[in-house]
Amino acid sequence: MTLKQLQNLVKIDEDVTNPENGTYYDKRTIEQLLEYGLVLIDKPPGPTSHEVVAWAKRILEIPKAGHSGTLDPQVSGVLPLGLGEGTKALGVLLLGPKEYHALGRLHSLPSKEKLEKILDLFRGEIFQKPPQRSAVVRQTRTRTIYELELLEQKERLVLLRVLCEAGTYIRKLYYDMGELLGPGGSMIELRRSRVHQFNEDNLVTMHELADAYATWKENNDDTKLIKIIRPVEETLSEIKSVIIRDSAIDSMCHGAQLAIPGILEISPYLEKGDLVGIYSQKGEIVALAESLLSENEIKDQTKGYAFQTKRIIMKPNTYPKNWRTSPTQKE
Repeated sequence: MTLKQLQNLVKIDEDVTNPENGTYYDKRTIEQLLEYGLVLIDKPPGPTSHEVVAWAKRILEIPKAGHSGTLDPQVSGVLPLGLGEGTKALGVLLLGPKEYHALGRLHSLPSKEKLEKILDLFRGEIFQKPPQRSAVVRQTRTRTIYELELLEQKERLVLLRVLCEAGTYIRKLYYDMGELLGPGGSMIELRRSRVHQFNEDNLVTMHELADAYATWKENNDDTKLIKIIRPVEETLSEIKSVIIRDSAIDSMCHGAQLAIPGILEISPYLEKGDLVGIYSQKGEIVALAESLLSENEIKDQTKGYAFQTKRIIMKPNTYPKNWRTSPTQKE
């Protein structure tokens, strides 16, 4: 949830949130951020992404954390970590592009003009077969290269900036370019500089994370840590939003679908099939859902279901129960 999202919503109905329940997403305590937080780690070369997650859990003394988009051990750069329930929102980042800065060596010495012609062949939709040493099935698939820029060439060394679809293998890109040039090519070094809307601004190292947490625990000073752990709602800033009544929240957290009477505001131009974030009036993420109706259909109807829940993020009982159980169920 961002200020821009809040300002652009279309009002469906009005209601008042109870200040005693929940917490405004940007007013969470450190303890709450450890349950619904996001940390943008600057991963160093060497450790695996899994090891970085394990270190973060140990540093922050939390049982649950996860990352979005595996980086090979030798690759550095942007590695978003979700904390606690925040791990459930990370999948949204796979919907957006990723940017890399890659250094490779070509086994021939092409002119800049010839190299540009080769690069042009790899812009747009391409076919890729994952390399032999990969964690996925080696089947040919399509991926999109949105931007492919030659930053520098020094003899056989080539520095590229690649903006591409998630799941693109940059190492394979160099290999395929080398095949077209004849003698071959290989990647030397790779850094991820962007994951969806997150770039290299405000990245933190593992040492900075450990120092900030120790300062908070030992001195009760959260000045550093509050800047490092961000609300997980920032992960969802690029998808459309729905604000619901306090009374609808706990039933959703227990598996109920969102009915139209529970909706207060929606993003403009909402279409059937859109992925949306379902939020409380305080901006807390409740769930991810798929829209079953368009904006106009939601505004015109007074009953029925408007969204199909895909992932519950908020813990049950965060808001009070305001729904009835079946007569066959025990209270």
